[in-house]
Amino acid sequence: MKYTQINTGILSFGMSGRVFHAPFIYTNPHFNLSAVVERSKKNAHQFYPGIISYDTIADLLADETIELVIVNTPNYTHFQYAKEALEAGKHVLIEKPAVDDTTQFDTLLAISKKQGKHLFFYQNRRYDSHFLDLKKVIESGELGKLIEVHFRFDRYKMELGQKYFKEDTQYISNGITYDLGPHLIDQAISLFGKPVKFTKTTSINRPDSKVADYFHYHLYYPAGLNVYLTGSLLVASPQPAFVLHGTKGSFIKNMTDVQEQQLLDGMLPDDPSYGLEPAGLEGKLVTIDVSNQKHESLVTPHTGDYNQLFEAIYESLRNNIDYPIKADQIKWQIQLLEAENT
Repeated sequence: MKYTQINTGILSFGMSGRVFHAPFIYTNPHFNLSAVVERSKKNAHQFYPGIISYDTIADLLADETIELVIVNTPNYTHFQYAKEALEAGKHVLIEKPAVDDTTQFDTLLAISKKQGKHLFFYQNRRYDSHFLDLKKVIESGELGKLIEVHFRFDRYKMELGQKYFKEDTQYISNGITYDLGPHLIDQAISLFGKPVKFTKTTSINRPDSKVADYFHYHLYYPAGLNVYLTGSLLVASPQPAFVLHGTKGSFIKNMTDVQEQQLLDGMLPDDPSYGLEPAGLEGKLVTIDVSNQKHESLVTPHTGDYNQLFEAIYESLRNNIDYPIKADQIKWQIQLLEAENT
């Protein structure tokens, strides 16, 4: 089957562009890595010799050959640059957190509809190996009716981050809540939908910090399902990423996806070993049978694959197949992010 490549421009070649976007656009035959914006240092050509390096975002948006624009600039610029890209007639893939608040979100959706252009959302953690394992276990029904679900994202970083916009209260989308929160919230919503209600707690614990370095959400769902989302920058001994308890069993899985580290190390997504978890990190499934006997097993891990997100964009643009990361889901996420502590 013949296809037309999607000419793609990336608005920044920092860590996000270099690690999470360019390698996939470059290695996926459905895309062509056309251009990037580099305001000062011109490094992209060292990795991608044929790429065009524009000095400004306006220059890239003026390139009529570019069909898809990836907005991966600082959080507080997402709304403005996505707006400009849509108005320039481009399809847009916007990094997390998509925007600061629901007002901005609704504005972008309206512009997207008016322009007849797609607004895609980048939630790559739906394609982590450990999350794919979790999803499979839930869909199998082996746990019975779910009662209690815990998602965690732990790090240990006492020092303040170098990205100023994440550490300053003058920017709405600051701190760990807007940094790691979108991953956990999206994973929960993708599985369970919009919660009936929720509570939110954040705190500041690092010396001289102005923004939250801890968050905890309690999401309430029908039929007694309770989902707990926790993120912290001060966990010296990271806890399991997922702990699930149901009427027929439990499942525990650590954060084992290797993609981010592989990409940081320079591995490309078309490498045969990309996304493969090392042996010995399998999730543990414990079930109770009708005779009240306990059974323990290890769940064979999936291969992590962020390329599935880009494949979904291609299928949407070329074959009119619905993109799996829905606008409603992202709006619910933003509502949780912008909520006050309860």
